[in-house]
Amino acid sequence: MTDSSPAAAAQAEAAAFCDLHQRIRQEVGRVMVGQADVVNGVLTALLAGGHVLLEGVPGLGKTLLVRTLGEALDLKFSRIQFTPDMMPADVQGTQVLVDTEGGGHELQFQQGPLVANLVLADEINRATPKTQSALLEAMQERQISIGRRTIHLEEPYCVMATQNPVEQEGTYPLPEAQLDRFLLKLLVDYPEENEYRAILERTTGSEDAKVSPVTNGAEIVRMREIVRSVPVPEIAMNHAIRLVMATQPNRESNSAMVRENVALGASPRGAQALLLAGKVHALLDGRFAVSTDDIRAVATACLRHRVMINFHGMAEGFSADQIVASVLDNVPAAV
Repeated sequence: MTDSSPAAAAQAEAAAFCDLHQRIRQEVGRVMVGQADVVNGVLTALLAGGHVLLEGVPGLGKTLLVRTLGEALDLKFSRIQFTPDMMPADVQGTQVLVDTEGGGHELQFQQGPLVANLVLADEINRATPKTQSALLEAMQERQISIGRRTIHLEEPYCVMATQNPVEQEGTYPLPEAQLDRFLLKLLVDYPEENEYRAILERTTGSEDAKVSPVTNGAEIVRMREIVRSVPVPEIAMNHAIRLVMATQPNRESNSAMVRENVALGASPRGAQALLLAGKVHALLDGRFAVSTDDIRAVATACLRHRVMINFHGMAEGFSADQIVASVLDNVPAAV
């Protein structure tokens, strides 16, 4: 006799979620070496229904990771290599003149690469603000408006963007409004010494790793529904709210570190990101409820791109990660 209680159903959903996560991770691991936190973060954004920004110097596998993930998912995947001369029509789509039977011509709309399920926006900070803005509607509203035409994007929809944090020539930093649309910002660091051997063996040998689809859009959508159904106790929700409010420099109750060095703190989207990513973290731990530890575990990835350092903070050499760390120290989990 099977147990049909709500607790058993929740446990079964958590197990199904973990199983799918493990299948995708295992398939991506055929190509990717290391970067476990980055892979987990990318999958968190995908399964939570958000977008992710990957930041790191060239050659660390940012593009490879997203492309491999595209191969592991039976979804429509597209890659956009942003350049300063790219126009919004290049990514959204445009009217083209085509030949018809009988020697005539007619205008037909040709969809751009934004019309997909998984979009790799490579070197997004090389696009001009005009082209960057073309992403805003797609990321927030899941639709594209071109003239009088509105294209509703098929779910699941996820934008995974990459950028180089060092090279500034020919780049256009993302505005705060667009940064806020990303659920997570992940920093891709250099591999460990023991990982270099595996990287070199996989990339300089004669055999190419093969990646096969292990899931489809319907299953991803179902996992997103499971994430949304995870309950958030009041103590965890209050903790997320307090963390977000603690990043805002206009509050006298906040620490001097924040008031003196932060120009702009996190908005309610930051609290939304904490709860959604916290739900994924709880499911991966086999639990069907969010704890304050889940919120704290995802806080840096959720808030680092929502905290803007002012001139004083930049002069003192503070980073957004240091500000978030100080907020975590000043906001105890038990309160």
